[in-house]
Amino acid sequence: MLLIDCPHCGPRDETEFHYGGQAHVAYPADPHALSDREWAEFLFYRDNDRGLYAERWSHSLGCRKWFNAVRDTVTYDFTAIYPMGDPRPTPAEGEAAR
Repeated sequence: MLLIDCPHCGPRDETEFHYGGQAHVAYPADPHALSDREWAEFLFYRDNDRGLYAERWSHSLGCRKWFNAVRDTVTYDFTAIYPMGDPRPTPAEGEAAR
């Protein structure tokens, strides 16, 4: 099991959390102007990088608040956890940015 460090409640078991997808996906400025293909790409197409990946998480069985996290998709290690609305932290030296 993974321990996820909720920024509001502290470290908790991963079973208390729900994954919310890729973080920092900008909503279209004018969604009504998108073609069906463009709308489908916005809804369903996400990056699938190997390595550090910014994600949204919800502490659904705790404080019920959302937060962002940077997780390594190879090792499952969380390298950063930060509030919604904040920019993604700059990777530490030796970490690859994705």
